[in-house]
Amino acid sequence: MMEQRNNSYQLDLKEIKLKDGSEGTKNLSFEFDNHDDLFNIFEVIKSKKIFEDNNTAQEFALGLKLFTEVMLKNKQHPLFEELRPAILEFMKKLKSQ
Repeated sequence: MMEQRNNSYQLDLKEIKLKDGSEGTKNLSFEFDNHDDLFNIFEVIKSKKIFEDNNTAQEFALGLKLFTEVMLKNKQHPLFEELRPAILEFMKKLKSQ
C-alpha cells in the first residue's frame, strides 16, 4: 500500500447568529487534504503568541493553511501570479517569529 502524501480533514462550519440578530440556519461541511499537520500548526501559532487570544490564532492559522494549500495545488493559476512572491516572504517572516 502506498503511503498517503497528505493529511485528510473534515471542516464543519455552523452559522450561529447573524448580524441582524436572527438565528443562523446554515451549515457547511467538507473534506480536504493538507500536506501539514494542521493541529500541530495551530499549537505552533498559539505558542508564538502573535495574537492576544487563542481563537484569533486558530482563525489565522486555519485561514492561512486553507488558502496557501489551494495556492500550492494551483501553482500555475494566473490568479496567484502577483501574490505568490509576497506569500512566500510572508511565510518566511511568520516562521522566523
